[in-house]
Amino acid sequence: MHDPDCIFCKIIAKQIPSSIVYEDEHTFAFLDTAPFEKGHVLVVPRLHAAFLTDLPPSTLQALSIAVQKVAARLLKKLPCDGFNLIQNNGVCATQVVPHVHFHVVPRWNGRPINWKPIAYDNADELCEIAHRLNA
Repeated sequence: MHDPDCIFCKIIAKQIPSSIVYEDEHTFAFLDTAPFEKGHVLVVPRLHAAFLTDLPPSTLQALSIAVQKVAARLLKKLPCDGFNLIQNNGVCATQVVPHVHFHVVPRWNGRPINWKPIAYDNADELCEIAHRLNA
């Protein structure tokens, strides 16, 4: 299922450009353009669903595997010391885009956690991090 009004569905369909980090038959992962840390990735199912509880088990399984692969890629290739996984359901839980997604946020020892979005220095920096994660 695809929602023509959903920004994530448009990104998955490549109607809107993104910095792709990982994709397979069931999932799509790309750098967040308003990250909590540089290298912050959104992992989404290709199937449009607003809540995690709306996903069929097979899609949820594929999504979990993709989240694990992306997290391992951040640890190895950024590299980072750890990561946060964030998954919100509903406006009351601060879900901004009503399409299931996991935030995989890289973290470093000795660096305080920032929950406010930051910006990349420029588009080249965003592309360089995407390239590093795909190398």
